[in-house]
Amino acid sequence: MGAGGRMSDPSEGKNILERVPVDPPFSLSDLKKAIPAHCFERSVIRSSYYVVHDLIVAYVFYFLANTYIPLLPTPLAYLAWPVYWFCQASILTGLWVIGHECGHHAFSEYQWIDDTVGFILHSALLTPYFSWKYSHRNHHANTNSLDNDEVYIPKRKSKIAIYSKMLNNPPGRVFTLVFRLTLGFPLYLFTNISGKKYGRFANHFDPLSPIFTERERVQVLLSDVGLLAMCYALKLLVASKGVAWVTCMYGVPVLGVSVFFVLITYLHHTHLSLPHYDSTEWNWIKGALSTIDRDFGFLNRVLHDVTHTHVLHHLISYIPHYHAKEARDAIKPVLGEYYKIDRTPIFKAMWREAKECIYIEPDEDSEHKGVYWYHKL
Repeated sequence: MGAGGRMSDPSEGKNILERVPVDPPFSLSDLKKAIPAHCFERSVIRSSYYVVHDLIVAYVFYFLANTYIPLLPTPLAYLAWPVYWFCQASILTGLWVIGHECGHHAFSEYQWIDDTVGFILHSALLTPYFSWKYSHRNHHANTNSLDNDEVYIPKRKSKIAIYSKMLNNPPGRVFTLVFRLTLGFPLYLFTNISGKKYGRFANHFDPLSPIFTERERVQVLLSDVGLLAMCYALKLLVASKGVAWVTCMYGVPVLGVSVFFVLITYLHHTHLSLPHYDSTEWNWIKGALSTIDRDFGFLNRVLHDVTHTHVLHHLISYIPHYHAKEARDAIKPVLGEYYKIDRTPIFKAMWREAKECIYIEPDEDSEHKGVYWYHKL
């Protein structure tokens, strides 16, 4: 996955690992002025088309797998199931991305429609919609702030745990990546692992969790109700079809959604060229610019372009995905060297980041003592 070699854009210069500048000369207003007005328009009809399209494709994958894989000889069935899991996980991740857009009010002009669609889609994929919507909003408000960001907060060298040093080798990195991709998102939701440190235990299911404000707690409870309803539906399905059938048809693809989500966000926020800031240096636009676009090849379209429009998304999150590429291209001349896209093949990039981006420290000879950069052990 990943284009791996196109260098037609100045933002794709020879040294993709070269650090981005840290003092942007433009404002958010400058960026908005560069974007055509129609890119800000949210059409409930057009957005709904993508939901229906993805649901139809997901049903076709389900029908083919459920109808024909059981008829295959055992060796071929062992090959067919992973193909189904990858295809179904990809299209379900696209639906998850639309649910994520709903949380940003990018689905339609009506908040109640956005929340209804997002709640249904995310609940069906075992994500607490409102809970994640609010913690994700905090992430957007505090991106790459070492003091206040909600997730993907790297450690200082002095805080590196002994197990990180023990795992600083090829087998250890394989284990770390597999653990992060498969269990990272569930553990974040349940235990706030890799998230902002609060004064007490925090998670996405407790309405009284310190992640949420008073006015958000009822909707957090509603998220829990949606997940409980989904779990009950799965219980009935297991009673009817069996554990193996539910696992193969639904469980593994939904786990695949979690894998895709962590992989995408990890690569968006982990790169040697990206700074993090403490409170002496951070401001909103600096943080929003401290992300990078990635190229997932043919999956870009399946995932509704979330992979290679992430910089734009952090700057203006309510632009719908079907306008995102045009809006991204419109602001690139303004962003200049502040915009980067890394087209390194995805597995190669994932391995490189796991090896090189271990801890952060400021440069000793820099006047920006509150600007931190990734280093390897």
